[in-house]
Amino acid sequence: MRIVWSAGDPHGIGPEIILKSFLKLEPSRHSFLVAGSFTVMDFYRDVLDLPVKLELVDKASSITKMDDVSSGVLRVLNIDEVDSIIPGTISAQAGQIAIKSIIAAAELCREGECDALVTAPIHKEAIAIAGYTDTGHTGLLGRMFGVASPTMMFFDPELNLKVALATIHEPLEKIPDLIRKMDLDTFFSTLAHSLKTDFGIVDPRIAVLGLNPHASDGGVMGKEEQEIIQPCIERLSNSLQIEGPFPADGFFGAGSYKNYDIVVAMYHDQGLLPFKVLAFETGVNVTLGLPIVRTSPDHGTGFDIAGKGIASERSFYEATLLAIQIAQNRNQTVPLS
Repeated sequence: MRIVWSAGDPHGIGPEIILKSFLKLEPSRHSFLVAGSFTVMDFYRDVLDLPVKLELVDKASSITKMDDVSSGVLRVLNIDEVDSIIPGTISAQAGQIAIKSIIAAAELCREGECDALVTAPIHKEAIAIAGYTDTGHTGLLGRMFGVASPTMMFFDPELNLKVALATIHEPLEKIPDLIRKMDLDTFFSTLAHSLKTDFGIVDPRIAVLGLNPHASDGGVMGKEEQEIIQPCIERLSNSLQIEGPFPADGFFGAGSYKNYDIVVAMYHDQGLLPFKVLAFETGVNVTLGLPIVRTSPDHGTGFDIAGKGIASERSFYEATLLAIQIAQNRNQTVPLS
């Protein structure tokens, strides 16, 4: 498999975890390419004294034959250069390079030059001050590939825990109206298809969490469960293994997630808070519903430890392994349309 890594924010831990992951993965039969700034990768390689050889690849060079790269050498597709590198700081230039790196890497996957994309963390404020409206990977990639609502899912390989979000980065005050307006039937059907295609789960078991506390206690604390979520589950129950809505606190507290292939949370913190408590070091973020494979580590830019050599590459390493697995699974099944 040919994997492209977007380098993330130049002032974060992205370059460090990429270099450390490469040292672990280099002996494998897979090929790896970084889309980012060669100067940035070279800077962190030297500062952290990591034994990685870097090869500059300019935009005019052919990267089709990635397997021809010499052993122990990590290629870097040079997207742009930086005026200065100051770990742990927010800058518009860093945000601009981060976005350019994602776009370039995603285009390599679109063109078939690479089999999967693994994205290092970006900083939303840096992206915003650089002038971009899409400050997150999911929205940017969705727009690039014409997918209106790609699904954000989190996976932990040790617990085999999967959590998907019905809504993503939205203010809490907007969630009830968004749930009422979204096409939940299509959302769950598409999710089931992705689990079959990307994870090889023939008949996935889906658990759905309620929106309100205690899943509204029969309508005492909200109506969304009775009016929206439960009717949707009933409509789909003949074609999917889908159950709920469950009260979120008791569901995770009792370990009920172990009985399902995936848990669907109605909003960001409802799903991510328990997930990160259970799987902070090993969790992986996956974007489902795209025509390309995209994964990422389940953490941010780590500005407080950037450049210090203490960042853990475990999540990024796991994200790369999962990207390889999904790409292999898709090669054996019908691609997403």
